[in-house]
Amino acid sequence: MRLILQYLHRHIGIFLLSTLFLTMEAMADLLQPTFMSYIVDEGIADSDIGRILYYGAIMLFIALIGAISAVMRNRFASQTSQTIGKEMRQDMYHNVQQLSLENIDRLQPASIITRITNDVSQVQELINSIMRMMVKAPITCVGAIILILIQTPKQAPVMVGIIIIVAFLILENMRVGYPRFGTVQKKLDRLNGVTREFLSAVRVVKAFNAEAEETEKFDRASTELAAANVAALRIAAAFSPLINLTVNFGVVLLLWISKNQNSSEIGKLMASVNYMTQVLFAVTMISNVINVAVRAMASSGRIEEVLNERPAQQFPEHPLRPDIKGEIQFENVSFAYAGAGKEALRKINFKIEPGETIGIIGPTGSGKTTLVQLVPRLYDASEGRILIDGCDVTQIDEAVLRSSVAVCAQKVVLFTGSISDNLRWGREDACDEEIKKAAEAACADAFICKTENGYDTWLGQGGVNLSGGQKQRLSLARALLRRPKILILDDCTSALDAQTEAEVLAGLREHFEGVTVLLISQRISTVMRADRILCLENGAVQGFGTHEQLMKGCELYTKIYDSQIGGEQNGR
Repeated sequence: MRLILQYLHRHIGIFLLSTLFLTMEAMADLLQPTFMSYIVDEGIADSDIGRILYYGAIMLFIALIGAISAVMRNRFASQTSQTIGKEMRQDMYHNVQQLSLENIDRLQPASIITRITNDVSQVQELINSIMRMMVKAPITCVGAIILILIQTPKQAPVMVGIIIIVAFLILENMRVGYPRFGTVQKKLDRLNGVTREFLSAVRVVKAFNAEAEETEKFDRASTELAAANVAALRIAAAFSPLINLTVNFGVVLLLWISKNQNSSEIGKLMASVNYMTQVLFAVTMISNVINVAVRAMASSGRIEEVLNERPAQQFPEHPLRPDIKGEIQFENVSFAYAGAGKEALRKINFKIEPGETIGIIGPTGSGKTTLVQLVPRLYDASEGRILIDGCDVTQIDEAVLRSSVAVCAQKVVLFTGSISDNLRWGREDACDEEIKKAAEAACADAFICKTENGYDTWLGQGGVNLSGGQKQRLSLARALLRRPKILILDDCTSALDAQTEAEVLAGLREHFEGVTVLLISQRISTVMRADRILCLENGAVQGFGTHEQLMKGCELYTKIYDSQIGGEQNGR
């Protein structure tokens, strides 16, 4: 609740205004039975039409005040809950953007999405309920009890007993329901994760005719969510009728105790029964809000976890802002992913001169992608140091470092929008000429010009209307548009044929001379064009040198060469 109160405090003015109108509405509801009793006991009993009309007019006026108050209360409650929901989502999203990949890996993207959407909705519902009912219910309940005691003082023992039983049932409802609603949110995380995984890999699923397996996974996650919801809602289904039964039993007792009521005070008895009904309504409202609160409290804890998450990476108070040239040096660098059983990289040492093109090759799982992710500090080394132009990357200003490094990942990420919009992710202020030059260097200009609207051609989500090779060339053009000092190409030409790949790499040398390039590839024909080659296996360096040097002194590199090129030549 602390988190919810913090956000409510930001809008305390509107909250208090809503509470004022809500109090007026509750008072209007409480006054109606009293004036009805006056009509019965003074007007009808004495056949006094004037009093009946007088008290009727007062009741009509009170009803009008109550209706206006209800409208205003609803307006302010909706405005506040929606505003707080918006702020909460913005704060979460902003904090997630500041987190490192290690934090994201731990929290899990599917869970973060659930927290930003569903969990915030639960909190919004609670805030709306608090401002619409939670404040009104106690006022109505306490006011009705006081008026019952004024109208019929003999009901005091009944009221005390009912209050004790109802309070016990509400507290027990909270105690039993809280952990169950926490489980519901976790099962929702799982369902979102399964859905997200299927939608991101729908082509692979269809290609392998695996719809049945994916359907089974979804059904299992959906069934678990339904079971968790049933277990949680079963609590409300048990306690709500018990609370209603308790209050209704109180109504029966009230009528039984009043069996010898003076006929001249029938109006007071009617008012007391009416107030008892209001107590029942108020207690039901409190019970419903408690159910919402239990679920919202579980959600607020999950939201607070995201808001309180701090980046795993630390940044210096006075960072360095060097004019980066492109020299890279690894000194005894080791790295292990959080929760992993072994290191992904072990004691890596090498140095790259500015403007060099370094090929990186090795078997799957050898640590190639992990190694290049350490350069722009997507992750931090567990041991050792990574130096750029002699400066430890952990001491360099994050904006300076990231603006000097461009990454063209193996998995291409394109966004819904035009081709030029996607390319400008590389640099927002790039002019059309600069965009075209980057596209030419990436051999993308030719196919872009053949599209219906050229650079204004609209791309579907993820570039769905492009081939794999076209998406890779756009991704490369976007990276080149940054004019980086260090360019990381993570197997980003795997979908290109050999001739196009050669043209792309030649374009890089021609248009972006002096850029340090880290070129990951599974093709030895690709890395052979590099100035030097880094050969990795099981997270360790097996060789570092030119093609000729590695052919003489690196057994792993020789095996890769023979399997891809040498074997074919010998076969001829």
